[in-house]
Amino acid sequence: MTNIHPTAIVDPKAELDPSVKVGPYSIIGPDVKLGADVVLHSHVVIAGRTSIGARTQIFPFASIGQPPQDLKYRGEPSTLDVGTDNLIREYVTMNTGTEGGGMVTRVGSHNTFLASAHVGHDCIIGDHVILSNTTLLAGHCRVADYVIFGGGSAVHQFVRIGKHAFIGGASAVESDIIPFGLVVGNRAHLMGLNLVGLKRRGFSREQINGMRDAFGQIFGQEGALRDRVAAVAERFAENAEVMEIVNFIQADADRPLCLPRH
Repeated sequence: MTNIHPTAIVDPKAELDPSVKVGPYSIIGPDVKLGADVVLHSHVVIAGRTSIGARTQIFPFASIGQPPQDLKYRGEPSTLDVGTDNLIREYVTMNTGTEGGGMVTRVGSHNTFLASAHVGHDCIIGDHVILSNTTLLAGHCRVADYVIFGGGSAVHQFVRIGKHAFIGGASAVESDIIPFGLVVGNRAHLMGLNLVGLKRRGFSREQINGMRDAFGQIFGQEGALRDRVAAVAERFAENAEVMEIVNFIQADADRPLCLPRH
């Protein structure tokens, strides 16, 4: 039987797995679905058309599934879909989607959201992502797997961030970040590859050297970027990691590409 603290308010229409634990003074709305072994520690508010996957833990004063912070929103039945095994710490906020963004905000699995992080409307977040304290994602951001955000970083709406990228603390990200990239700074710029992260994730020396070689050619100073990318695509056609960078750069995008300072 679901373990619900007597001070919690749970709408009778909400769908809670019998193993769910709801701590003191938490509030759960009528359209909420909580999977197996979800834990709300205390003072958690979950609203809207929100589903939370199994074994996710949510800590005090998090506000999950509230309406999007978008002045064009007119009450459309948008949703928030959170996967399994997520850690959502104090004061984290996640909003539902909007009609202009596909009606859904989607968060994958095995992610960590530290205190006061914000996930804006229509964001799509992959798996194994870490948002350190006070990381802010504006609406419509796309964050791929294994991305790490340093504390106090902020991301402009519609920005894409590729797999295994690292965003330094207090960075302001206005542009798309390539997979495996490392960016830092107010109006963040591309410093190079996330070499520490690549080594920690088990990439081989050969794989890393290939990416470094391609990075140097793509972001060299001679010729147009488009031509350099095309040359890399031809040279590294059989290199999966390099081609992931190439495909990311060549994809349609709403924001410019984050580049080195030169």
